[in-house]
Amino acid sequence: MLRQLRANLLLHTSSVKIITLAAFSAKITPDKNPSIYQSGIFINNEWLDSKSGETFCTINPSTEEAICSVERGGKKEIDLAVEAAKNAFKLGSPWRRMDASDRGRLINRLADLIERDSLYLASLETVDNGKPFAMSKKVDLPLTVKSLRYFAGWADKIHGRTIAADGDVFCYTLHEPVGVCAQIIPWNFPLLMLAWKFGPALATGNTIVLKPAEQTPLTALFVGQLVKEAGFPPGVVNIVPGYGDIGAYLAKHCEVDKVAFTGSTEVGRQIKSAAGDTNLKRVTLELGGKSPNIVLADADMDYAVEMSHFALFFNMGQCCCAASRTFVEDKIYDKFVEQSCQRAKKRSVGDPFDENTEQGPQISKEHMEKILGMIQTGVKEGAKLVTGGKRADGPGYFVEPTVFADVKDDMAIAREEIFGPVQQIIRFKNIDEVIERANDSQYGLAASVFTKDLDKANHIIGGLRAGTVWVNTYNVLGAQNPFGGYKMSGHGRENGEYALSNYTEIKSVIVKVTEKNS
Repeated sequence: MLRQLRANLLLHTSSVKIITLAAFSAKITPDKNPSIYQSGIFINNEWLDSKSGETFCTINPSTEEAICSVERGGKKEIDLAVEAAKNAFKLGSPWRRMDASDRGRLINRLADLIERDSLYLASLETVDNGKPFAMSKKVDLPLTVKSLRYFAGWADKIHGRTIAADGDVFCYTLHEPVGVCAQIIPWNFPLLMLAWKFGPALATGNTIVLKPAEQTPLTALFVGQLVKEAGFPPGVVNIVPGYGDIGAYLAKHCEVDKVAFTGSTEVGRQIKSAAGDTNLKRVTLELGGKSPNIVLADADMDYAVEMSHFALFFNMGQCCCAASRTFVEDKIYDKFVEQSCQRAKKRSVGDPFDENTEQGPQISKEHMEKILGMIQTGVKEGAKLVTGGKRADGPGYFVEPTVFADVKDDMAIAREEIFGPVQQIIRFKNIDEVIERANDSQYGLAASVFTKDLDKANHIIGGLRAGTVWVNTYNVLGAQNPFGGYKMSGHGRENGEYALSNYTEIKSVIVKVTEKNS
């Protein structure tokens, strides 16, 4: 879908059509009240109740009503899950004896089952997360499947090297799995983040204990059922729903060999600290961002406005790589603000199952209130609120599409991650100035440049400190493209060949070559 979207928008015309997700697909009828098949704890290919007897409710953010109760995992369940993953990883286990090509076949089988149940999963994702169904069905599900298929293809292509070592020796390297991998995923893209974690870990032969976000556990739990149906041996994948306390315990667990976390920078710091307290396990972190979007005066105005809107408001602004600092060259600044304001006013907000809806609710009441508080901070600090700024009418955690102009670099809304539908437009005068200002942030996850001049684009690319730089596009997130950040946006990379190195240990083997007399 993103490829199709990109193709549509790269046509530089005097009028750019408003992006509506429904426009990219034939009408598909969702299940607005999907059955809940699994709400337990998945360990060793079995479904368990919490030993404490505790459960927690997962809430539909569109209606503020409880969807169902989910078993709340605790330390005992984490210990069981880690033990199951450890046993599944033991030398001689079915998983370790399995041919690499058969591991790839299993991952592809899981992708097949997710594809088979994509209508149900997209409906469940929309109910549990609030994102528009058209987005769940045409963005999240296809990218999830593609990610798993990409890494399935790598399973039998991971190999070491032979080395011309000094002396009478033969040297070669083995790339071996790390072991038990703790994987902690966020609530903004529950299925896709699961796939980004599962793919490289399973392709390289590791075992997994996954902790889904407490706000959105349902699709991950259903995938547990599909893991078993696909034929993965017991213990290879384990899923424990619960709160942050078990995420911290899992990260600290002395039998865990690797932690992969996607979420806020604040929690990422805690994860890294907890992991280092025990066995110095390796850690990869994909954290927050305050990504600069730089629009030069020579850019196609209509196109740049529309893409800048998409870059910020996609997924209700709940993207770690959202273009949340839009730097616009002085010559076109006023016109850009005016058009951005008009575009935001046209953005359709409401029922995520309505095919014309572009923006659903924020994930929770707490998060909605945080966003509204940041908007008020922006007003108090002197930014010009040109549209939006309030909670939308009715039930659900909806926030009006909001645009600020006259934003200064030292304002809280220009420095702190809002993670919501709030666009900040900042004025600049020249290229070297904007590079310096764009880099003046603790974050370095992503950036973008809009210009018709490739020389200018390349100069800016070379100066930006960011893990991904998009030129005349945004939010292109293919399974082949490495994704991760500089500075406080984390370390390590998701996706592509680069992700595999996070899940392998390199063993050097040196063999004495003995000469024999004939």
